[in-house]
Amino acid sequence: MKRQSLIKGTVVLGVAGIVAKFLGLFFRWPLQMLIGDLGMGYYQTSYPIYMFFIAVASGIPVAVSKMVSEKNALGDREGVVQVLRKAMFIMLCAGAGFTILMLLFSRQLISILSWNDKSYYALMGIAIAPIFISIMSVLRGFFQGLQNMNYTAVSQILEQIGRVVVGVGLAFVLLPKGIEFAAGGAALGAAAGGILGGSYLIVKYFIVKREFHFEKIRNDNKILGNILYIAIPISLGAAVGSIMALIDSVLVQQKLLLAGFTRTEATILFGQLTGKAFVLINVPLTLSMALCVSIVPAIAEAHVLQNNREVLNKVEFAIKLSSAIALPSLFGLFFMASPILNLIFPGQAQGFQILKYLSITIPFIVIAQISTAILQGLGKYIAPVINLSIGCIVKIIITVVLVPMPSINVYGAVIGSIAGYVIIAILNMSLLKRTLKSKINYYDAIVKPGYASLVMITAVVFLYKYVYNYTMSNGIACILSILIGVLIYGIFIFVFGIFNYGDVKKKILKR
Repeated sequence: MKRQSLIKGTVVLGVAGIVAKFLGLFFRWPLQMLIGDLGMGYYQTSYPIYMFFIAVASGIPVAVSKMVSEKNALGDREGVVQVLRKAMFIMLCAGAGFTILMLLFSRQLISILSWNDKSYYALMGIAIAPIFISIMSVLRGFFQGLQNMNYTAVSQILEQIGRVVVGVGLAFVLLPKGIEFAAGGAALGAAAGGILGGSYLIVKYFIVKREFHFEKIRNDNKILGNILYIAIPISLGAAVGSIMALIDSVLVQQKLLLAGFTRTEATILFGQLTGKAFVLINVPLTLSMALCVSIVPAIAEAHVLQNNREVLNKVEFAIKLSSAIALPSLFGLFFMASPILNLIFPGQAQGFQILKYLSITIPFIVIAQISTAILQGLGKYIAPVINLSIGCIVKIIITVVLVPMPSINVYGAVIGSIAGYVIIAILNMSLLKRTLKSKINYYDAIVKPGYASLVMITAVVFLYKYVYNYTMSNGIACILSILIGVLIYGIFIFVFGIFNYGDVKKKILKR
């Protein structure tokens, strides 16, 4: 099977991720229009539970990716298939168990966490998804380990299509029964997406498997232990990270009640935080996660072959690329929060201030993500978990203290997120420096992308105001200014020497 370079794999996954996010707008936009902030509050209350499962299970696909890459580099093709089989067994057990527990104990969970009772239907809908997502995620890890991201990319788009068609369709059909039923129908879209994306990957696996030329695969129980050895720390780290979202779902609404808000008002604010702000913050993080997915097998391969120079080159390029993604996203969402929300949710742009300040987290989340992925590729599994735990504790403390204050309210959760990710990023980068025993050129990696981002956002804000005053159309002004801003940024990343065209071309074509 054809392999891809680091940057080509990142571009493939990044483009697919952006397409998937764009398709996701066809889920979020009609859903927002159908059920409003209150309905989105019901939907988003249950969603962190699902994301917690994704986080807990995320260690297996990463372990599969890493182990498949290493075994493939050493020519152990039988070991590649063994890794996939053992991982599939683990994930099927985990997915089925999680689905059963959620279906049986949804009422009790809502009571314990003091959620709105009407979020029950969304929780039941989302409970169906884990069993299907489990199959899909393992196969994605398999193809990523072979360093071909095309299959994962297509499955992401198919998953989103299934989610949009089924989720929005059911929300529309069930809306006459009540907003809470519509939110439950929307939640079922996650299962539909898993079925569609997983079915595609299963077909592709049986096609690719023919290249391995095996009639019978011997059983090696050591592989199961190796998968768990790698996966458990990664899953713990991801779980700690997802706990930040769970913290918001559990604490924010409770603490907003203490600040004097009614339960409905608290649900609406929570819907604005998670159903609008976090959704848009996740768009640039899609590109960052694409880089993370590509970097783990690439670094694992170079590391197992003891090619230290190649490891360092990939690390430096990854950090520079992550900064080039994060900084313009920060400036764009900070200064254009209101126009962007008005573009996506016409007439329902409430909460743009939350988006504005939450955008400050973007560079720190991106650095935390990419540094964690690099450390995992280098075999460092425990330390990133500790760093994430420290950041999570800071997040909890700040949220608990600030959200009950009426003058701060939901922004306390935003401040907590910023502080938590700042600490995680600093601790991870410090550990990476000690691990590599080499200095990173922060001027090239961070300051230069900052210059290009400042030029871009200056042009974007000026163009937006000029076009808006001329056309009186937020949509035209917003789209035109953003498109020109992307073009300007693309030019200036080469003008400032952030990337060299020849080097980028070489990295794309390199196999």
